[in-house]
Amino acid sequence: MQVSDIEEKILSKIFGGDIRKWRIGLTNDLRDRYGRWRETENQELLNWEAWEADSLSDAQAVEARFIRKGMKGGTGGNLSASLPTFVYIFD
Repeated sequence: MQVSDIEEKILSKIFGGDIRKWRIGLTNDLRDRYGRWRETENQELLNWEAWEADSLSDAQAVEARFIRKGMKGGTGGNLSASLPTFVYIFD
């Protein structure tokens, strides 16, 4: 999915809500990442949603934009550009 499409989906998901309550992240493995947030970080993962980006750089652009807007998260991580990359959000 292209940057603009993912950004549109995120904006639709959080419409009318406080962007600062949401968290954004990237992963190559959704099941593992969901499990880590759920088990290790003890998060409830309300409103979890994820989209596959066309590339790692597209996913990083989306993540950076929403972090600048006040969404929780951090850039970085050990992701592979040769694997599918997902952008996920939850509150």
